[in-house]
Amino acid sequence: MKKFEVYRNIRQRAMIFGLPVSLFALMMIAIIASLLVIIFSFGFGIIIGALFFNSILYIGLTKFAQNLKPTQFSKVFPKIISNKKSSELHYEQD
Repeated sequence: MKKFEVYRNIRQRAMIFGLPVSLFALMMIAIIASLLVIIFSFGFGIIIGALFFNSILYIGLTKFAQNLKPTQFSKVFPKIISNKKSSELHYEQD
């Protein structure tokens, strides 16, 4: 019988429209903001500008996502986990 490993890191490589989830969320925020700008200041130039800005942003984010290397600047988990308050104040004298 086959054994299957549990793949817990699926969110690290999840892609939506060729973008990682965090960059896709940034793209959706930009699209919603541009729709609000179009609604409240309706003009043909603004519509063309918003389409141009969103397309340039999408192209830039896909290029950035292709060159993105996973970098981790600090450790995720500490060496010691404790409930004790961590304070630099020492009340005892040596």
